[in-house]
Amino acid sequence: MQNKKILVTPLNWGLGHATRCIPVIEALEYHGFEPVIASDGVALELLKKEFPEKKILELPSYKIEYAKNGSLFKLKMFFQIPNMIKAVRNENKTVKKWIKEYGISGIISDNRMGVYSRKVPSAFMTHQLNVLTGNTTWFTTQIHRIFINKHKQCWVPDVATSPNLTGKLGHPENCSLKVKYIGPLSRLNKKCIPKKHDLMVILSGPEPQRTMLEERLKEELKSYEGKTLFVRGVIDGEQTSVTENNITYYNFMGREELEQAFNESELILCRSGYTTIMDLAKLGKKAFFIPTPGQYEQEYLAQKLKKSGLVPYATQDEFTIKDLEQVNEYKGLKNMDTEEVTWKDLFSLFEGE
Repeated sequence: MQNKKILVTPLNWGLGHATRCIPVIEALEYHGFEPVIASDGVALELLKKEFPEKKILELPSYKIEYAKNGSLFKLKMFFQIPNMIKAVRNENKTVKKWIKEYGISGIISDNRMGVYSRKVPSAFMTHQLNVLTGNTTWFTTQIHRIFINKHKQCWVPDVATSPNLTGKLGHPENCSLKVKYIGPLSRLNKKCIPKKHDLMVILSGPEPQRTMLEERLKEELKSYEGKTLFVRGVIDGEQTSVTENNITYYNFMGREELEQAFNESELILCRSGYTTIMDLAKLGKKAFFIPTPGQYEQEYLAQKLKKSGLVPYATQDEFTIKDLEQVNEYKGLKNMDTEEVTWKDLFSLFEGE
């Protein structure tokens, strides 16, 4: 009997959605399903490198452009709504065609609004049941929930109880969605190995903010004396590395290299994206966050974790290398083991259809 094909589609918004789908893809294969992967841009390129033997398809791009000025983030996004609507429609048409063409039996959409179908069971994976956008939060949340409701289930990669990682993002007071808390997802594992790097910098996220932070950190690191590993988060055809003084730069790292690098590093300097937070919690790391300017979700998560005494943060404009000295005053992130939901239980969604 042929294994059921499950379409897995992470949003191309930096690398976080793609990397947190990696354990989902591996679990599908372990439980006898055949994952079919689809995305676009850097997310697609990363998954091609992680799963070169898998069927990988390209979805229409949302073509989201990020504002250089964080205060203009919402305005910039507003003007891109028509293009996004068009992309979502094209995405949905493409998925309907693929269901017939490739015999898709189920769908897991990680924040891709157009990836759904009434013909096959589907799950929408998100950590944002509340979509924070300042004074438009209610509106953006309702729009998001309209798309979530097109699916049979909503999977939230966090624990249901408190303490948790997402706070009000993933734990709304009033919610009628069919939510399953599946526990934090990470492709990385903790290793007890000697430390080689005083600091690891890892970048991700949409342009031009990724490049702007890279340039800012390169300047700040000139006065840092510790040994530094700098992963730029640029997915090129080939991996490159260069060492300048006490800093070693990589354009990107594969999973095994990244796991090793995280475990060999004393401190992590990064964005406060949720996938990165899940990785840091799994590894029990100390970190310092610089939220993406104008991205309310990252700003909220950074504020939440600082208030909890776990991880300090600074804005991109105000950060200086001396800020890293604050880390010793914070506890760092710790793993949240959960056995609330097993993969077998989750994947029962795709059985018997």
